[in-house]
Amino acid sequence: MKQKIHPIAGALAFFIIAGFWFSTVAVELFGTEAQVIAVKSSIPWGFLVLVPAMAAVGGSGFSLAGKRRGGVLGAKARRMPIIAANGVLILIPAALFLAAKAKSGEFDSTFYLVQTLELFAGATNLTLLGMSMRDGLRLKGRLRRKAKV
Repeated sequence: MKQKIHPIAGALAFFIIAGFWFSTVAVELFGTEAQVIAVKSSIPWGFLVLVPAMAAVGGSGFSLAGKRRGGVLGAKARRMPIIAANGVLILIPAALFLAAKAKSGEFDSTFYLVQTLELFAGATNLTLLGMSMRDGLRLKGRLRRKAKV
């Protein structure tokens, strides 16, 4: 069961974060103020699915790895605390702050400073989750390393 939960929860978490990130960029570049408010107000509701998905990824990954901690599994295990800390300490508070600022129509320099921080932190988590997904596919034999020339 955990062999199925891990990749599904991981993909779900990755695509939720990607959805948050790309919808934010799109609405900031091309949207109206009302659309920015809608997106920033909707993101915290996504945490109801994202947080359990991330917990499932971490728990199932830890369980699947067992006592093995070297190589690719070690790299995946070292990324997870960074991903979690980034989410809990930066992304969730930033999203809640931005939702509150957007709802009150306060699009000031603080809003955009926090928005920039959130986009960088989100891109970091997407990169780290993508690397872990790549490594998981390699472990399963579904992705081969490129031959060095």
